[in-house]
Amino acid sequence: MNEFNEYVRERFSAVGDIVIRSMMGGYLVYFNGKLIGDICDNELFLKRTTTSDRLLADSELRYPYEGSKTLMHVFDRFENPDLISELLEGMYAELPEKKSK
Repeated sequence: MNEFNEYVRERFSAVGDIVIRSMMGGYLVYFNGKLIGDICDNELFLKRTTTSDRLLADSELRYPYEGSKTLMHVFDRFENPDLISELLEGMYAELPEKKSK
């Protein structure tokens, strides 16, 4: 786990349980058991939901990795705990439960 991943975990864990798992050269980010985004090349990409589209309307939309079919928000506003809280709580309510195997 690198320094950026630990920083993301530290900033987001004030709101809930954050798990970061290595996956195919990047990392998957889970909030309270739900997949909320990816970390690729020391950048955090968050899934698009009604809440993230509203709160991050001015953020850059990019594909997290080559070959990805999903545009995601590039998140860089780590110094705003109120935004992080509202964002994660809203995304959690909108995202589906983790699929069981």
